[in-house]
Amino acid sequence: MQEDSSRTPSYTVTCEDYVHVVEFSPFSSGTPASLLAYGGNQYVVVGTCLFQEEDMDIEGIEFNVLRAFHHELRVDALAWSPESRLDRIPTISLTPFGCYPFVCFHILPFSFLFLSLCRFCTAAADRKLRLLTSDLQDRHEVKVMEGHTGYINHLVFEPTEGKQIASVSDDHTCRVWDLDGNESTTLRLRSPGISVCWHPEEAFKLMVAEKKGTIRFYDLSPLMSADWCLTNTIKVGAVAGNDWLIWDITRSSYPQEKRPAHIDKARLFKWSRANQNLFATTGCPGKICSQLFIHHLGHPQPVTIGSATVGSGLSWHRTLPLCVIGSDRKLCFWMTEM
Repeated sequence: MQEDSSRTPSYTVTCEDYVHVVEFSPFSSGTPASLLAYGGNQYVVVGTCLFQEEDMDIEGIEFNVLRAFHHELRVDALAWSPESRLDRIPTISLTPFGCYPFVCFHILPFSFLFLSLCRFCTAAADRKLRLLTSDLQDRHEVKVMEGHTGYINHLVFEPTEGKQIASVSDDHTCRVWDLDGNESTTLRLRSPGISVCWHPEEAFKLMVAEKKGTIRFYDLSPLMSADWCLTNTIKVGAVAGNDWLIWDITRSSYPQEKRPAHIDKARLFKWSRANQNLFATTGCPGKICSQLFIHHLGHPQPVTIGSATVGSGLSWHRTLPLCVIGSDRKLCFWMTEM
């Protein structure tokens, strides 16, 4: 029988009650210390941790409780917002002396002003999310988000700006919420959702793990337009956000090619009917000057760039490499060299 090789903890902190969930903030707090939250039966405690490996003046661990919050039910999951910070801003105190019009100032030693924003979200057995926002002093706000019909297993903030929260549940859904509590997206799963993760840099990309063993990757960018290449039916193209994307339907569902197109977001995608490598994209309508890009899969840059006043619509000729868009009281045609 294998001997027990477990180690004792490197550090311990005594808590007043049973701890059911604990979560380090993965984001900088604005100070050398890290933010840590733990929760249990009807409470959440927020504190800071600093370890001797980070500061030679500390022996072991320095743990400071910043605030304890009442929670209506036992905390089952918790996620930190990237907006949570404890910033120390140096200030200078000036004391005037002398008589008008000659007034001078004594400069007193530096002091520090603490500007705190603590924001995190919890899940509980009542199938609700609770968004807690506090300045760790007088202001404290709780926003309840309802929508899940099963136990919530995991939740996470969008890590770049923290303006969205994703959660997964036993109700076979992944839901995306804004900070006002509105549900912006619902992804239907084939089994209970166990874990959810945002891409660390691309805010529209989401990973969802299901209980039956499937891990899915979603792109939440609004898909604005898609087209099937009728001269090569294994190709499908689309525009989402600022990018155009090309799929080969005989291979993985991940795009075979993806490149940025329009700065003001793309609106339409159309394949040429005369050439399987030729396609066009347009920028969002309503602009004073709308862009048209004609792309060739063999070229890294658009082969033709056009513009039209308040351009809208896009279509290709049946046999010629020629496309048309509508403009202010006229039609604009572009012929492309084969």
